[in-house]
Amino acid sequence: MPEPETTIRLRFSSAFEMLDMVQLVSDQIGRDLRFDEDALTWMEVAVRESVINAIKHGNRHDRNKHVTVEFTTRPAPSPEELVIVVQDQGEGFDPEGIADPLAPENLLKSSGRGIFFMRSFMDDIQLARLPEGGMEVRMVKRLTAES
Repeated sequence: MPEPETTIRLRFSSAFEMLDMVQLVSDQIGRDLRFDEDALTWMEVAVRESVINAIKHGNRHDRNKHVTVEFTTRPAPSPEELVIVVQDQGEGFDPEGIADPLAPENLLKSSGRGIFFMRSFMDDIQLARLPEGGMEVRMVKRLTAES
């Protein structure tokens, strides 16, 4: 039998106005999990970047398309990890084709750092095309005594 988990799911239209709501939810979850201020800030940056990418690059600001964000803690009631999944309904992209933002030719570019930030701030990140279309970003933050 799988270990129980707790999931909070948000589904909303592709509008940047929804970022504040996602921020409030991620902040409350991080505080409930007793993240220290640094861990909380970096987790929130990763979530924010992934939602911005879903709205801007995935759904291309199409308000008829949705973004789904899931926060799952497991096992319940004493979580060891927070799993955050962000999905869009866009065309998707090849994760292998992402340019290295630290390469000399990319240092002055204004975009291309979101996924780099997510990889830097989370313990694990996976990018995948969804069979029904769109992309999924799955991020894991392990909980430690210092979190």
